[in-house]
Amino acid sequence: MKTQMKAMARPYVTLFGMALIVAVVARIGLGIMDATGALAYDYISASDVAILDTICSILTGSAFVAFMFAASLALTLSVAGVALYAAIARREGGQASAASAFLWGWATALVAIVCLVIVGGGILSAVQVGSMSSKLPGTGVLVVAAIVFAAFLGTLLGAASMVAVACVRRAKTSKRACVNLLVACAVCGLVVMVLTVGTFSTLNHVSIDTSALGMWFAADAIVNIAMLLAASRFAK
Repeated sequence: MKTQMKAMARPYVTLFGMALIVAVVARIGLGIMDATGALAYDYISASDVAILDTICSILTGSAFVAFMFAASLALTLSVAGVALYAAIARREGGQASAASAFLWGWATALVAIVCLVIVGGGILSAVQVGSMSSKLPGTGVLVVAAIVFAAFLGTLLGAASMVAVACVRRAKTSKRACVNLLVACAVCGLVVMVLTVGTFSTLNHVSIDTSALGMWFAADAIVNIAMLLAASRFAK
């Protein structure tokens, strides 16, 4: 038992370390949004309510728990997709590429969105769904939008997958691979945090500046693709 625990210690410590790094980076991002006024704490008494706060205000306690479950399912799938790609690439040897990382990242993001839709369909009442549907474009447009949005998220998941592959392949020992993963998690996490804060802050307004939001989305995609291509070179 002691031998088994010792053999498993390094991978688990790495996993826990990456989780703690993400938590710290996220906390820094929240601190930035708090200081810049991007976070709203009392939407009920506000005269002008941001769009995201309006959407979240319709969630009751039970609906909020269901929403958290749906979000956790999507995030779990996304993380598992990255880990699975890295594991398969390491086992097969030489099969990882920027194109395949993006395509599997896109597929993972699309399935995550489908899972959100499936669970989300049971969160809101028929009246709420009908009210929201009347303000949304047609089903065809929503499907295309979901596919495009999944492709956008695919750049992020693809970059994360390829970075994980590069960290493992560039390491000569398992210890070095763990260190590489922790460093990459911190560096890439800070980059993604800055982009997420900027995008969220632009989106969470009473009146959204579409040109500014579009520029942030473009910056997100460009940086994700840059990380994807850079990691693919290191992974060779």
